[in-house]
Amino acid sequence: WIQGFTNKSIEFVDNETVCYTCGSNICFLNLKTKTRSVLQSPGRGIGTLTANGNNRIFAFSEQKLSPSIFVYIFPAFKLKNELKGTAQLDYTSLTLTDGGPYLASCSSLPDHTITVWNWENAEPICTQPQTGHDVISLVFNPLNWLQLCALGTTSLTVWNIEKSASIHILKPSVIELPATDGSFVERLVPTSHTVSDTMPYFGPEMPPSAISGLKGDKAESIVTKLCTKARLTPTAICWTATSELYVGCAEGFLLLVDPESLSVSVLFNPTTADAIPELRQSNFRGLTLNKNGLIAVGKENVVHSLQIKGTQMYITQTWKLEGPVTTVMYSPDYETLLLSSKTGQIYMLNSTQSDKIVKVLDVLSGNFVAAALSHTDKNICVSVRDSGKLQLWSTGGICLGSLSLEAEVTSLACCPIAQYAAVGTASGNVLFIDLNRVQQPRLVHQVHLYLTPVDHLVFDQEGHYLLTGASDSYIYVLDAKPSKKFSVIGYTVAPGPILSLSTQCIRNCEQVKVLALCTGQEGKNHDGSLLTVLSLPARDLAGPDCVDRHGCLSTHILKVSRYKVPHPLKSCVLGVSEVFAYCHKKKTLQRFQLPQDTDGLSSQQVVQLKPEQEVKGHPLGPASLFLSPHQLWLASVGQDGLLRIRETASMERYIELQCHSCRLGGVRSVSFSADSQTLLTAGFQDGSLVCTNLRIKGVGAGNVNKATQYSQSMDHFLKNVFNTENPILIDLPEWGQASPAGTEKPEGSKVSGGADTVDVTEQDESYNSLLSALPSHSTWLESRREAVIKEENEQYSETKKNLRKTFKEFRDTIQEMMRENENLPDIERLEEQEFNLDVEEQRRLEAMVEQEVTRVRNEIEWEILAKCYLRDVLKRECWDSLKVKGKAIKAFHSEHEVKNYPLKERTEKEVEDLRRVQNMRKFEKAAYTLSSLKKSSNTTSVKEEEQGEKGHETESAAVTGSFSAQLGCSNPYIYDQFGLQTTEQRINQIILLQDVIYRIKTAFNADFEATYRQKVQELNRVRDRNRYIREIMLELDMNEKLWEPSLTNSEQPERLLTVDDSEIKAEKYLTPEQKKEEERKKLEEQRRLAAKGDNVRERALDDMMDGVLEVKKEDILKMEIPPPEFVLTKTDTHWTEEEKKVYKEYEKKTKDLSEEKEKYKKSLETEMKKLQASTKDATERFDETLTKLFEKKVKCEMAIYQEELKITYLTYSVLIEEEMRNRDLELKLKLEKTLAYKNEIGEEVKRHEEEVELFHETYNSIVAEDKVLDKEFRKEFFDVPSHVVDHLYKLFKRRPRVQKIRTQTDNNSNPLKEQCGGSLAPDVLGKMLKAMEELDAPENIPEGLNPLIWERFCLVRRTKVESEHEVKVKALTLAEMQAFLQKRRDEDKAAQQEIKNLSDELESLHKEKNRFLTDIMVQVLLKQGQVEVSTTDLTADYTDSVLHHRSVVEDLNRAIRTLGEQKIASMVECKDFRKGIIQLQWEHKMLGMQIEDLNNRARDIQMLRLSEEQQDYLNKTDRDSRVSKQVSILEKTIAFQEKTHLQSVQHRIKKIEQLNRQAAMKAEKNAIVEQQLPNMQVTVAERRHVYEAIG
Repeated sequence: WIQGFTNKSIEFVDNETVCYTCGSNICFLNLKTKTRSVLQSPGRGIGTLTANGNNRIFAFSEQKLSPSIFVYIFPAFKLKNELKGTAQLDYTSLTLTDGGPYLASCSSLPDHTITVWNWENAEPICTQPQTGHDVISLVFNPLNWLQLCALGTTSLTVWNIEKSASIHILKPSVIELPATDGSFVERLVPTSHTVSDTMPYFGPEMPPSAISGLKGDKAESIVTKLCTKARLTPTAICWTATSELYVGCAEGFLLLVDPESLSVSVLFNPTTADAIPELRQSNFRGLTLNKNGLIAVGKENVVHSLQIKGTQMYITQTWKLEGPVTTVMYSPDYETLLLSSKTGQIYMLNSTQSDKIVKVLDVLSGNFVAAALSHTDKNICVSVRDSGKLQLWSTGGICLGSLSLEAEVTSLACCPIAQYAAVGTASGNVLFIDLNRVQQPRLVHQVHLYLTPVDHLVFDQEGHYLLTGASDSYIYVLDAKPSKKFSVIGYTVAPGPILSLSTQCIRNCEQVKVLALCTGQEGKNHDGSLLTVLSLPARDLAGPDCVDRHGCLSTHILKVSRYKVPHPLKSCVLGVSEVFAYCHKKKTLQRFQLPQDTDGLSSQQVVQLKPEQEVKGHPLGPASLFLSPHQLWLASVGQDGLLRIRETASMERYIELQCHSCRLGGVRSVSFSADSQTLLTAGFQDGSLVCTNLRIKGVGAGNVNKATQYSQSMDHFLKNVFNTENPILIDLPEWGQASPAGTEKPEGSKVSGGADTVDVTEQDESYNSLLSALPSHSTWLESRREAVIKEENEQYSETKKNLRKTFKEFRDTIQEMMRENENLPDIERLEEQEFNLDVEEQRRLEAMVEQEVTRVRNEIEWEILAKCYLRDVLKRECWDSLKVKGKAIKAFHSEHEVKNYPLKERTEKEVEDLRRVQNMRKFEKAAYTLSSLKKSSNTTSVKEEEQGEKGHETESAAVTGSFSAQLGCSNPYIYDQFGLQTTEQRINQIILLQDVIYRIKTAFNADFEATYRQKVQELNRVRDRNRYIREIMLELDMNEKLWEPSLTNSEQPERLLTVDDSEIKAEKYLTPEQKKEEERKKLEEQRRLAAKGDNVRERALDDMMDGVLEVKKEDILKMEIPPPEFVLTKTDTHWTEEEKKVYKEYEKKTKDLSEEKEKYKKSLETEMKKLQASTKDATERFDETLTKLFEKKVKCEMAIYQEELKITYLTYSVLIEEEMRNRDLELKLKLEKTLAYKNEIGEEVKRHEEEVELFHETYNSIVAEDKVLDKEFRKEFFDVPSHVVDHLYKLFKRRPRVQKIRTQTDNNSNPLKEQCGGSLAPDVLGKMLKAMEELDAPENIPEGLNPLIWERFCLVRRTKVESEHEVKVKALTLAEMQAFLQKRRDEDKAAQQEIKNLSDELESLHKEKNRFLTDIMVQVLLKQGQVEVSTTDLTADYTDSVLHHRSVVEDLNRAIRTLGEQKIASMVECKDFRKGIIQLQWEHKMLGMQIEDLNNRARDIQMLRLSEEQQDYLNKTDRDSRVSKQVSILEKTIAFQEKTHLQSVQHRIKKIEQLNRQAAMKAEKNAIVEQQLPNMQVTVAERRHVYEAIG
């Protein structure tokens, strides 16, 4: 049997039976009898399941690469066919139809193919690849199998199957769902491009696909998703009786879809005010049709019956459930409503019998953690799920009872001597569950052993001990007897985390051996290579010498042997003197033989083991091993889901069973029954529990008998123990109702709250009790250790009390000494550290404090390092990368501020692009100049050309579009705005305009820097003046506050990057080295001051004359003339004459000094005012300079914005052109695809026309043959009288009424009463012939007719019926083929129209592109008077404006002025007409005099004498030839002179070279002489000395 629920679909296979997936099996449940049957998958697992109750057919896919679909007949479970398609990984959905032997499937990635199969002949009739990307469900229309609805995660598609004879084609109809707010979203249609008279201001509008630049098949769908609102998410669908669709959405909407017109109407909108309150929170997870309307289920625990009339909806009935359901469906006869949930509950409602929903099945869902067969009761199985649910199962697979443990479970084991199970939890607890009352299992005991999950629980075969293992390497030994209250005997420590734990009880030796597989290294717990064998005596281990005080098993009781294997193992099991293990690295199953003599080995000595036998393991590991109770069978399970059983004597042979799916992790655990005949396996993630009975025949039958005998012997051996222990187990109280003995918490474990801080002088023994307090959730080992400590405290309590008293007295004495020490003088006072008697403790505390300080310092250093890194990154990106740093200049007397332009260094690419564009423009300009020179050579006047060039320059300056030229920062290579035709020119123009912006900013920054330096200079001057003013104020004893301007942070931004010590408020931390350095500097300063000593002379000079020997003029204010001594000692009446003279001189000097002081004081005040006025004037002048700089900044900003605006327009035009190019490519691609599709459709239409024509001929021939049968009837019966023939002819035309019988049920509750499959039912002819047998019966023979003639008549009539049926079938097929052909013709016409539309759109796009390239947007700067457009808003609307050249307006003004002048001239002409006559007379006289003068000149010329040369010059007419001859003579003369000059120059050059060579030779000789000169000088000096000595 099998139990479980895999959270997948549940289907009806007939009116009373449902099927659902359970692991690698399919379970069939009869809803009436509650009986179940199981079908195991013939392949690898169960993928998708579907069923059809009307035809009693079910189909499912397997889980493997290139999976197959199996179609079975129920209830025979006969494989009808295996369908092998193109799916590579899996199938996402399957569905069967009532209208024929058809099955639809949808495969997963990578092909995503929707296929419709004929499962009778296992052939696909039509397929459509790459169309099922998000399909989660397929549903045939029950009234028409030619319609298939595909429900996706975000889409809904109806596939129409179009057929023509044996040809089937899938055609999709995508349903456009409303938006999430219920509004209908218009489909994104590309804008059709038609050339209009007016172009939009910013160019043509392109569709989103052209804007995004996406190309290919998915471009339109991606753009549609990005550019439209979020749509509703369909979750459930249901076909109606009118072939429409009810669609439930996750947002709570209910829709009605018409697949023919693709229209969608909203039946229920939860966001409206009049929405039904009960349905507002529903999301319609499931829908099914009934006779009254619709059954709907949502996320709540409610089922609603809805009645729908038009667009109105009402709730007719509501049922309440225990939990939410996800699936709802009716049985094929529409009598039973089935509901199922993801948690494993199945509900049923039979409206004909009751109006209440009944729970049919409650198997729960979720994965099984472990399962085991009870050794004491062979009719019980125990399982635990990951949710903490413990369940008891009968041998027939019926759930007997359950218990919620409310904990995460990790392991399970059943006791062989009492009917209970031990359960390990993730929190480290071991729970003991009494299983005697199977309907109500109960928790009777629990013990907390670990702080980690309990991974392993195992009983020995005779039930002496329960052993536990976990990842913390501790193995605990518990007494398995309920009479011992499951007490913990002791523990031992393994050499590493435990991977596997098994036992072997040797009855003869009274030993229990335990095998533990350990990793040997902490943290690496995947594979282990250390085997530890523990030997325990089978007798009681309750003696005092068995364990130490902390609970550790003694070495003389516990024998330990350690072994090491060459390759790491995944699992192992202990046999009799042998070990069976699985090596995942080699994927082999190994057998090791344990050595017999291990008494001489120490527990720490490791013995190397080598495998005695090695066989091939599981194809997909890792695998786990389990040994049967009679030790003769070895079971292995792995992630491949296979269960393999082999004999331990011959491991090569094995039997294999596919229990679980390898896709879902395979098998988690396996358990043998006591007689080894039954195995229980739990899947890893498939949520199934499989119970298998072994039926071994042939060679292995002997082992079966041995297993039975062993089971009987064990039952007999353990019977007395069971009879003793099980009643004790039954009498144990339920855990939590009574406090079992031995589980009380140790005394003193509760800690009473006390003061948080304890004074050093007031501590007592309560301080130690605070430190020794244990946490409330302590393990058994912690409690044991606490009990030992408590016992020691009780044993030595008196001694500890005396010691505490002595310590207290000693502490009081020291504290009294410390108090006395505080009152002593500094010389006699001791340091506090000298009172510390425990120096080691002090050092320990200091080390602990130092360690904490180091930790905190490291954390702070890391934090500082992170901030420094962030600072460096910000500084590098935002400061160091700037070539010109951003700063400002503030005015002195206002808040006015001017900022510069921060600039980054140009990248190499920018410089290279600029150089490339400039070189290109140089070539273009040179070519343009050359062409213009050629054109200008044809002009008649150079002056006119210059005027034209000036006019051109004036025109270009008018439409340049910015002030950059006025600022002197224009680039000479910039294109004319009217000449930008190509994309390359626009991109080059953008680069040049960016260079213009860079130049403008650079030029302004240069002026800014000059102004900045000027301000710095002014600040220095102000400081100097203030310093002088401060000295004057000091002399004048004035105390006024001076104006001290300075640079702000915005003017010196680099100050923000440095931190001054004054900004840090906290005390500076100094390292010991820095402290030593500070002390050294202080000592040096003290020594310097001491060495300087007391200089009396300098001190006197400082006191008397301020350290100077001369009296400065500045000190005149401090001078005072002392009065004579007699003034103080005598009165003025007793002064002598001499004294009076002296006093008068004193008064005169005093008066002169006061006048001098006053004069000097006024001069100082005047000087101070001049300085202050100078400061004010200078700063005000600087403010004016700054104002001019600001005005220039405004102009620069205007120019920059103008250039940026031009760049924006150019960039936009480049983008528009790119969009038009993308649109062009998109339209061409669509046109190519449409042309290919048109050709394909055209060929298909031709082929189908030929087929229809051939079939039509066949049909005509069959119709003709049928008419021939009718005509030949009388000839066939020529030997029968005519009246009998007439009667027979009437019988010949008679037909039974079976053709009009529709396929329908007698049940009125079926809302789908008719099924129209699109053709005659396949068994119509059979029914007709069967009905004809009644007409052919002998009782229908006319009277007097020969029976032989009647038989011949029946044969002719049967032939006629068959012919008529064939004609009808052919007629239907012909109509079907003609309809199919017409659809193909319509598609051909639609493709032709699409081609025409695309061609027209492509042509209009080309026209629009050409117009866009020629109609260029230019930027023009106009003065206010040059704009004649009314400006109602801030900016004028120039849409309907016309830009005229300035010359047009000037010509118009010139014409006006000319006409005015002409009018004035005509008026003046009338006025001056009379003067004209006089003027004409005067002119006549003047002309007469001129004639006379000219006659005199002519006469003088005739009398003039000329030389022959002059006459020759005057007579010759060919002056050009003469001039050219003279020019040639002069050119020859010049050439001869140049040649003579060159020869002279060459001669001079040769002479220069000769002189240079002579100079070089002289230089060499001079060098030689210079080298000889020292020796000669020495010789001359020697000779001179000799000469002088001689002389």
